[in-house]
Amino acid sequence: MAKVSAMKKPKDARGTLRKLLSYLSSYRRILLLIAVLCVIANVLALLGPSLAGSAINEAAAGAGQVNFERVFYYAERMLFCYLVSSLLTLAINLIMMHASKQVGRKMRGDVFDKLMRLPVGYFDQNPAGDIISRVSYDIDVVCTCLATDVTQILTSVVTVVGSFCMMLVISPSLSVVVLVTIPISVGYTVYMRGKTQPRYRKRSAQYGVMNGFVEEKLTGQKTIQAYAYEGAIGDAFDRVNRDAADAYYDAEYYGVAIGPTMGCINNISLGLISMLGCVLYMTGNVTLGQISSFVLYSRKFSGPINEIANIINELFSALAAVERVFKLLEEEEETADRPLAQTLTEVRGDVELSHVSFGYDPERRILHDLTLRADAGKLIAIVGPTGAGKTTIINLLMRFYDVDEGEILVDGEDIRNYTRASLRSAYAMVLQDTWLFRGTIFENIAYGKENATQEEVEAAARAAHIHPFIMRLPQGYQTVISEDGGNISKGQKQLLTIARAMLYDCRMLILDEATSNVDTGTEQEIQDAMLALMRDKTCFVIAHRLSTIRNADRILVVDGGDVVEQGTHESLMAQKGFYSRLY
Repeated sequence: MAKVSAMKKPKDARGTLRKLLSYLSSYRRILLLIAVLCVIANVLALLGPSLAGSAINEAAAGAGQVNFERVFYYAERMLFCYLVSSLLTLAINLIMMHASKQVGRKMRGDVFDKLMRLPVGYFDQNPAGDIISRVSYDIDVVCTCLATDVTQILTSVVTVVGSFCMMLVISPSLSVVVLVTIPISVGYTVYMRGKTQPRYRKRSAQYGVMNGFVEEKLTGQKTIQAYAYEGAIGDAFDRVNRDAADAYYDAEYYGVAIGPTMGCINNISLGLISMLGCVLYMTGNVTLGQISSFVLYSRKFSGPINEIANIINELFSALAAVERVFKLLEEEEETADRPLAQTLTEVRGDVELSHVSFGYDPERRILHDLTLRADAGKLIAIVGPTGAGKTTIINLLMRFYDVDEGEILVDGEDIRNYTRASLRSAYAMVLQDTWLFRGTIFENIAYGKENATQEEVEAAARAAHIHPFIMRLPQGYQTVISEDGGNISKGQKQLLTIARAMLYDCRMLILDEATSNVDTGTEQEIQDAMLALMRDKTCFVIAHRLSTIRNADRILVVDGGDVVEQGTHESLMAQKGFYSRLY
């Protein structure tokens, strides 16, 4: 809820609009073409009332004095103007739909590329559902606005200006009535903008919260059912859903009032025009055809204003949505590599943490002056209670986060002097939280190694003891698994990720409780395979089951962000200290 409150704060609508226009600068030729076509189409449409007035004047000449030849002359030209105007409007809509599709495609691509460059901390702090909402719902709102509302605004501006000029030409006296009602319309629109824009921003934020809630609960559906918690989750969703519905209602409540109110103001203007027109006609200052043309122009003048008032809701909604998109695009990216950063090649695997201090929150340190060394080819086990800082050490080794104080060295060089890509490619990782994507088993195992052969993939699968299971599947290695491996067991998913790491040729390994989802017998077999895999490589192993790291070259016992004990299993047991109690 704190995140939602933060997103309610009003932002600079003009600044957001300027950013959007700047974003659209690459499409300025298309927008210029649309503007030109809009002018031509609406100028032709504006000729219609004038021609209609001329035709009425010919028909109103007197009984038996109707000049049908001139009436048909004006009628034919009206038909031509309206037909060409309609065809141009159709072309404008088609071009704008194509342009909005390209803009949406580019914006989604830019957002996704931005997500790939954001630090891990961003994803730790923002729910996945809210991010997905920005990529899908918010960009859809912007595209819909570009496809329809922008064209309507361009058309409305040309129509309003053209209609008012024609009304001035016909009768300056009647135009005074319109000038009286314009300030009322503009003032009301400005007032309503202040009411609706924050509410549309809140609506977008609430939709992000709802999407995040749904994504989270669907991911944990099995756990929810296992604890028979469906009723409580349903009640919680009702609250989130109600908040989203209330935010939608609150925004639309003010939005739907704009159109009818503007229509009322325009109808008052039309009534005043009719009354004054009758007086002017009786005094001979205007003709019947001029009054008819003026009324038509007044409708053309008021109609677009009414339309603008209606679509202004969608514009505010789009501005609120694009604010969220631009906020993501403007998020601080992972700090760039240093100007003279080296590419880490020919890795030996010597790793050292020297007086490292770090906290995800600057005011709350997790690691305090941590110092440890891992010689090349050694197996380092990190053990300790929950929250001791074990996974934090792994995050720092991979430079998912940078240390606050101290330094981490690989082969004697500060890792900040290496490029992130080369540093991370020097490690293979197997995490407790497995990740598989929708694709074949072959593709999932070969994910980390480009151009991997069938023989290499099968060798890795055999080493991970998953080959027999794969061969029992209908299409073997070409069997498609669902998103996140939903159609296979957790243990099998973990075996596949272990096979992926075995295929990835590197000098350093990180294993974060890599055998937590397999049975004891399989675990022993995998450990035998891992011993071969880890030979001559620097390995960091986080384990909760201490029996899995008895043969480690060094065991680091972490508690409260400090290494409180270190040594071999036998030496630590002999100390009868913290490790002995854990064991």
